[in-house]
Amino acid sequence: MTYRQRLSLFIILDSFIVLIAIFISSFLVDASIYVFTAPVVISSIVILLSHHSFSIFYKLYKKAWEYASVGELIIIFKIVSFSVLFAVGFQQVLFQQTYFRLLAVTWLLHMMLIGGSRFVLRMYRISIINNSKNQKRTLIVGAGAAGTMVARQLLKNNDGLLPIAFVDDNFKKHHLDIMGIPVLGSVSRIEDVVKDYAIENIIISIPSLSKKELNDIFRECAKTKAKTKILPMLEDLVTGKVSVNQFRDVQVEDLLGRDQVDMDIQAISEYVTEKVVLVTGAGGSIGSEIARQISEFNPKTLILLGHGENSIYSIEMELRVTFKHSPIEFITEIADLQDANKMSDVFGYHKPDVVYHAAAHKHVPLMERNPEEAVKNNIIGTRNAAKAADWHGVKTFVMISTDKAVNPTSVMGATKKLAEMVVQGMDKHSKTKFVAVRFGNVLGSRGSVIPLFKKQIETGGPVTVTHPDMVRYFMTIPEASRLVIQAGTLAKGGEVFVLDMGEPVKIVDLASNLIKLSGYSTDEIGIEFTGIRPGEKLFEELLKADEVQEKQVYPKIYIGKTATLYLDEIDEIINTYVNFDRDSLREYLVNLANGKVALQQKPFMSASS
Repeated sequence: MTYRQRLSLFIILDSFIVLIAIFISSFLVDASIYVFTAPVVISSIVILLSHHSFSIFYKLYKKAWEYASVGELIIIFKIVSFSVLFAVGFQQVLFQQTYFRLLAVTWLLHMMLIGGSRFVLRMYRISIINNSKNQKRTLIVGAGAAGTMVARQLLKNNDGLLPIAFVDDNFKKHHLDIMGIPVLGSVSRIEDVVKDYAIENIIISIPSLSKKELNDIFRECAKTKAKTKILPMLEDLVTGKVSVNQFRDVQVEDLLGRDQVDMDIQAISEYVTEKVVLVTGAGGSIGSEIARQISEFNPKTLILLGHGENSIYSIEMELRVTFKHSPIEFITEIADLQDANKMSDVFGYHKPDVVYHAAAHKHVPLMERNPEEAVKNNIIGTRNAAKAADWHGVKTFVMISTDKAVNPTSVMGATKKLAEMVVQGMDKHSKTKFVAVRFGNVLGSRGSVIPLFKKQIETGGPVTVTHPDMVRYFMTIPEASRLVIQAGTLAKGGEVFVLDMGEPVKIVDLASNLIKLSGYSTDEIGIEFTGIRPGEKLFEELLKADEVQEKQVYPKIYIGKTATLYLDEIDEIINTYVNFDRDSLREYLVNLANGKVALQQKPFMSASS
């Protein structure tokens, strides 16, 4: 129906209602005196014209009645009241008297019929939707403003979801009906409500939920077979990126990511804006996200350095499109960290102010089998980048480390620990501020457990977990990148920054949640335990006992105390590692990173050396 057709329909309907109201009133008051007399006819004309005039003034005919609320009822009250008051004035002027009983009954009927007609239209619309077939019975978690909007959208759009009930932890709303939909209790009743009302879909409609609250709700939803969806992020709703009815599946990142730590925008702007910034490993999960977030602060130049041409090309094209109206100069450098001359040339040519060193080998089992490659990339590569930064006057050098560097049992963790020692050692005699940032596992990064689990679920399972008691710390890629960027503003030189990552997560629980989020049960997919792999620990730590400092330097950020640096031993490894067999090299790296081996012992030399 076009707007003109809709307007014509409402004008005809309201005209009929006004005339019916006043003539019925005249009959009810005293038919023998009032019906078709001059006061009645003139009053009906005045009320009719006044009603349409005030309706246009208050835009009554433009209201979408499927969204009607108390505001629309107040407008109807004003229009009816003002129309009748105009009739009072005309009666007093023309007849020197006012027929109060007539106008009072007219006002009452006018109000009832106008409001009732809109209510009937709305209920007719809802009844058509409710009677449509193939709608999935839906439970809405949250009976606040967002939940009410969701219910209204579902009732209006007929898009396959039928709201049956609300649950909400606000006990004041329990046993109430909102838009005809009952609030059946708190979140703890989700399982019972789903069973009793044959619910097929659950929509979590509380945009401001913390991670812990969302976890609690999802645990209740996971007890059912209903498909769980969630309202878009609050900032996406506010900015208009998505509408309230564009629900999305609950992601494992929603459940495991910590609540966001706000960044010190002013401090970051001061040391990034209009500066030359270089990111090593810019094609990787962390490096590319650092590049994205740094670009928001408008550096003068952003240098994307990496060894893989495809990944560097991909992030370059993405940034050029995303920031096409920005004056940032994006430069790509295909370079190997192990090439000291090339690193010096790149740093010398571009003269970066800030360097984020994200390039590294990080796959634990692969590095156990190839310890010499971990030495080349994680230790030698870091030293080459750090020396180039020192030689060419970089102001701040931020190295990305890992929780596996604490009491390491793997080659990957050991080489990252030794790389931390390299940058801390460089800081002692350099004008460049060298720091390291240590955090746990990153959700969704390449080679991490979540992409593996998703592939296993797609192929029908089973999902493989090394040990039922295996636990890990997790954080999202954006938060890991924010920490790295923030650390640069806090750097005084030589620190190892550590994020308070909350409680560790059992990997078997992660696998179970991911299976349920994919729409399956653990019985359908299955979880298989394969045993701990070489170099793995059941749990990870973020700081050794002798590194712990209780005071936070920024919300959720700590600084570890400087540990003993084995710089001579590291130099010895770099100079002679090619002469040693893998088993001995692996053993020595782990022992040295844990402070158990002195340079003179050199137990890893082969007979030929």
